Amino acid sequence: MKFSEIEALAARSKGGAAELEKLLKRPVAVSELQETKDDRWLSEMTRAIFQAGFNWDLIDKRWSQFEEAFEGFDITRWVFMSDDDLDVLLKAPGLVANAQKIRSVAGNAAFISDIGKSHGTVGKWFASWPFERYMELCLEIKARGSRLGGMTGQRVMRTMCKDALIFSSAVVRALNVFGVISGEPSSKKDHAAVQAALNAWHDETGRGLTHISQILAFSTDP
Repeated sequence: MKFSEIEALAARSKGGAAELEKLLKRPVAVSELQETKDDRWLSEMTRAIFQAGFNWDLIDKRWSQFEEAFEGFDITRWVFMSDDDLDVLLKAPGLVANAQKIRSVAGNAAFISDIGKSHGTVGKWFASWPFERYMELCLEIKARGSRLGGMTGQRVMRTMCKDALIFSSAVVRALNVFGVISGEPSSKKDHAAVQAALNAWHDETGRGLTHISQILAFSTDP
């Protein structure tokens, strides 16, 4: 199905093309993504992990306490998280006392540190990743990061302004309705089908992943 047809459905659900455009998240320059400091990536990864399955607003309200407890999310500091650190963090004011989620900070600090050895910063690594391999990127951060699978890793990319598609229930529903996949995108065949559709839609419209994702979600609104 051509993306122009999907976009027309989304526009109709939102009161017209102009109204649809107002709802779409604005992309940022690649240079801005490249310049984002590694500690901000670790901070956002941690926020998304703690928000998963929890009250998002509560985590946001407590975030200054998270920043204080994790000392600004310095990468080198948290690569070497110790058992003593964990004990202190489990009792820190404002933090959610979830040992597995706290330990993910060390895993993701190591992931970011490793990327830095080859690309300088994790922002440069994300910025250099090509559109046509987006599905591979989702699998890469799931494999190399800690607790960054599924929508958690995708949300981190979107929040940090990496062009990203999020497999929300609305997006998956649209991919099903338009015959790209059946059910959740769980197999290599599904991933290849989604990537092929994204590539075709990008070639047709010039739109990035964030806009494609949002328009897909809007297209099946009642």
